[in-house]
Amino acid sequence: MELEGLQKRIKLSDPKEGIEGEGEHCVAASEETELQIQRILHKINSFTQQVSEILEAGKALFKDLTTDFEESLISIHREQVEKWEEEMKEICAHDSANEAAGSLLRNAQFHLFQNVHEDS
Repeated sequence: MELEGLQKRIKLSDPKEGIEGEGEHCVAASEETELQIQRILHKINSFTQQVSEILEAGKALFKDLTTDFEESLISIHREQVEKWEEEMKEICAHDSANEAAGSLLRNAQFHLFQNVHEDS
């Protein structure tokens, strides 16, 4: 974030309008007062710049964390879905094997009953 944007969000007072304090207005009258005000304004600008840099670093950190979190969650989902798909394949394979075994048993039973009836 740029310094001007942060200043707008923080809403810094305009030193040219005077500085309010304890119900009085202090208008820079002497050179010493002007220097003190300039030092304070410099501190404000430096601090605002630091805050801006920290905000940007924080945003970048959270963006990276968000990306890592999304990738991890997607990976977990993908792995679980793959396990369930494999489980479904195994169930289908077992079902096919059971159907084939059932068919063989029915055929064997049919042939046994035919042999029993032919022998009687």
